[in-house]
Amino acid sequence: MRTFIGIDLGSTTTKAVLMDENQRLLGRGITNSRSNYDVAAEVTKQEAKIGARFNLFHSELGEAGDNLLEDLERNFRMEQFLTELNHLRGSCMKFLDHPRFVDMKKALGEAIEVVLQRIEKEALEIYAPGADRKSDFFKDIAGSRFMNIGEEVAKEADVGFDHMLNIYDKAIIDIENIVPDDEMVSQQLKAGLHRAVQEVEGLEISEEVAAAALERVLAIQMEETYVVGTGYGRVRLPFPKEHIRSEILCHGLGAHMMFPNTRTVLDIGGQDTKGIQVDKDGIVENFQMNDRCAAGCGRYLGYIADEMNIGLHELGPIAEKASKATRINSTCTVFAGAELRDRLALGEKREDILAGLHRAIILRAMSIISRAGGITDQFTFTGGVAKNNAAVKELKKLVKENYGDVTINISAESIYTGALGGATFAHRAAA
Repeated sequence: MRTFIGIDLGSTTTKAVLMDENQRLLGRGITNSRSNYDVAAEVTKQEAKIGARFNLFHSELGEAGDNLLEDLERNFRMEQFLTELNHLRGSCMKFLDHPRFVDMKKALGEAIEVVLQRIEKEALEIYAPGADRKSDFFKDIAGSRFMNIGEEVAKEADVGFDHMLNIYDKAIIDIENIVPDDEMVSQQLKAGLHRAVQEVEGLEISEEVAAAALERVLAIQMEETYVVGTGYGRVRLPFPKEHIRSEILCHGLGAHMMFPNTRTVLDIGGQDTKGIQVDKDGIVENFQMNDRCAAGCGRYLGYIADEMNIGLHELGPIAEKASKATRINSTCTVFAGAELRDRLALGEKREDILAGLHRAIILRAMSIISRAGGITDQFTFTGGVAKNNAAVKELKKLVKENYGDVTINISAESIYTGALGGATFAHRAAA
């Protein structure tokens, strides 16, 4: 099967979209961006292929497999997690051989093993049906659990937690640089299917039928016919320059592919904000970006979450509880922490401050859109911040106030917009 892939290398996440010769979107993939961009690109390509295999498997089974697919994916993710946890174990033991740990190697090794065994036991709970995971990235889940469990274990074992953490920090870099090969993925999918079949009640097909369908899907060769890279780190992608497209072009075309009547696009990513005007074919006519700093972007929100010691995903829900929006004087990341602490010290409610922060971010974005030519119906909002309901609510209010009734398009898959544009460019380049 000939495939066409777009990769959007962002400052926080790397996304990939894979389509076939008929421009049918087969799979999407996402991973946390790394210092090694080559690895991030390879991992997210593999994730897009995995997504494609899930879709092809569903096509093989038809309606009979509807209630199996979700359980298969969840169990596959657990198999992935357990594989990476085992790699982490081996890497930790390797770093224990460093001369600085020679006098404490045995005690440290035993303590780390206890932590990893506890995390392994928690896997069934972490990946239970309906479980709420704050992240699907191994580094986030494992790191959070290692921090929570490790300190307690270190006290019990009378070893330095800082030593344990030092070993973990080195080992996780090793794990982040592992690119799963097709054989590993096949084994994880088969193990995940076996678990899923045992869990699903009233399954209309036998495990043998499901396993045979999976084998047929795994036998499909996915040829990388053409790959296009874009995004914040596009210059570091391991592609020839003719395979690189600008973020502006890819987000404009990607928004058009999602919503063909799009004329104005707002993308708030991790590092920048873009206001883009496109024509009826998704070709960029004008654009504006924020200048020099990441004020009001995803990085800024991440910094605010860290300052408040909450998860990034919690910012929006807390802000939605506000009774008013506190006026925020600056969206500069450098000064955000100081202003935040001052506001809290003055007795301002946390939810009101966050509501004000969201309003300030969207006001800044509206200014960028205005410089790009304003909003023309239809308007499409993309990027990771488009998943933040407090930001979306503020955007809708300000758009109505300034431009009247405009159709606002927001997709649950908006984070893949740039990668979708890249995949479309890849398909056109190989036509």
